[in-house]
Amino acid sequence: MSGLTTRGRCLLAAGLAAAVCAAVLDERGLLRIAAFVVALPLLATALAAASKVRLGARRTVTPERVPAGGDGDVRLDLWRTGRLPAGEILLEDRLPHPLGPRPRFVVERLPQHPVALRYPIRPGMRGVHRITALRATITDPFGLCEFDRDLVPPSSVVVVPRVTPLHGRPGGAGTGGADSGSIRRHVGQGDPDVMVRQYRTGDDMRKVHWRSTARRDEIMVRVEERPWRGGTTVLLDRRAAAHHGVGHPDGSLEWAVEFAASACVHLSGSGSPVRLSDERGHVLADIPDGAGPAGSGVALDALAALQPAHERDLAVSSGPVHAQGHELIAVLGTVGAQGVAELTHTRPRGAPSLAVLVDTASWQEPGRSPGAAVSETAALLRAAGWRVVVADRHADVADVWSQLCRATTPTPVQAGGLR
Repeated sequence: MSGLTTRGRCLLAAGLAAAVCAAVLDERGLLRIAAFVVALPLLATALAAASKVRLGARRTVTPERVPAGGDGDVRLDLWRTGRLPAGEILLEDRLPHPLGPRPRFVVERLPQHPVALRYPIRPGMRGVHRITALRATITDPFGLCEFDRDLVPPSSVVVVPRVTPLHGRPGGAGTGGADSGSIRRHVGQGDPDVMVRQYRTGDDMRKVHWRSTARRDEIMVRVEERPWRGGTTVLLDRRAAAHHGVGHPDGSLEWAVEFAASACVHLSGSGSPVRLSDERGHVLADIPDGAGPAGSGVALDALAALQPAHERDLAVSSGPVHAQGHELIAVLGTVGAQGVAELTHTRPRGAPSLAVLVDTASWQEPGRSPGAAVSETAALLRAAGWRVVVADRHADVADVWSQLCRATTPTPVQAGGLR
């Protein structure tokens, strides 16, 4: 009875009043009318309640990862599982604000085969957004009753940062040095041999493992030598205090996230291993060599769920040490002298270190010249042997990457929004 609308309640009250009048006036014809008026909302309620439990639906979001500012599509499949006809159905998919307005559909005479309903989404901000349950309001043809039911459970929409196509590679990117290729022998500080075995006739004497031979008093040879694979570590400074416009799609943090995402996708697509870490040195995503699109998806998912950190200073040494031989590309916000010292202390030895220094003040004051703070930080990094490119809010990600590829010497670079 709670499903009765105002019209249904009024009709039921009118029928009861007519029945009372018929009993007082002893009018059998009025009593028959009263019985019909009372039975009508009750039958409509029973029919709508039966239709309510005989509805099925599913929700499909394509593509699996929607880029920020891109277009996505949500498909709703609705069908009737029972033989009883369903009345008018009002569907409302309750989207979060970043995904757009809430769509509504009205379906009449729902068939037993699935009916496809579609609506577009255009998220403006990366993140993992939650679409709550699909709400269906079932009403009878006379509008006497209505019932609400959640047809589809909540689902998530992964909005990944924008990815800009990049070209070229910084000198030695992915190799741990300036030489080409993603695999080379680890000279000087190699990993231990995987396995040793007894010498057999015909074995190469250059593979003799002398330490094991001396310990076991018989000739032992190496079965396998583990190659040393280089790679790139992309460090993303996500501190809220180091950026301007945090939480806004046009803020400096979102620019830094877009650059990190583009670099990870570009480097992993070329076959080299890539590691994504934060300002504390914690690994956010680890993409092995040859991972392909699946590896890029891991990095994009990590960046989609990335939240600003509340630390005031860089603390890279508090996390795992960067992989030896990995080139380091640091995407930095506002960094002081202490942060530069922290980065220099923990940088990989014997491998290039590059930095994209985001001029966050330009997000606050567009058109201003670079301040003394960012110029001082860039000078400190260059003095420590880093290759540095400074980017303001007008800098294009592809242009910054191109400048980074050409920054073979620690000298200032200037082009458009770059310095």
